Amino acid sequence: MIATRRQFLKTGVAGSLLLGCAGWLNAAGARPLSDAEREMLGALTNALLDGALPTDLAARRRLIAVTIDGIAVEIAGLSLASQKEIGELFGLLVLAPGRRFLAGVGKPWREAAAGDVVEFLQAWRSSRLSLLQSAYAALHDLTFGAWYARPDTWEAIGYPGPPRGYF
Repeated sequence: MIATRRQFLKTGVAGSLLLGCAGWLNAAGARPLSDAEREMLGALTNALLDGALPTDLAARRRLIAVTIDGIAVEIAGLSLASQKEIGELFGLLVLAPGRRFLAGVGKPWREAAAGDVVEFLQAWRSSRLSLLQSAYAALHDLTFGAWYARPDTWEAIGYPGPPRGYF
């Protein structure tokens, strides 16, 4: 597809406005996750950790909530510049246009089918655009970091825990 100059400028202006709005809504600095961000992260966590989460719905929801709390702790430990970038990414995914056009998920995150979320994540993971690959890596690493930082998940992967006696 070859874009005309007019289409290119329209896309650039629309993208700049969307990114600016997302950045404004999600300023850098320590702050709690919004309800919309928690819903988005819940859908992503459910998809990314599907094989590791229990099938019991109540236990699954509890562990997803604990993992999201861990993601918030991870973000608070990042540099302000990284917090700003994560805030912009979350802002894009939380806004309906970003969710629809960037992620391809038409329904709100709380109603999104797990298959749609997995499809969007795989598309970003294998995208030819390094920016989308980096965004996928950030979402993946935040989720898995929060999950495996919890000692109760170590047994499932055979990790005995950190060495004792060194500290």
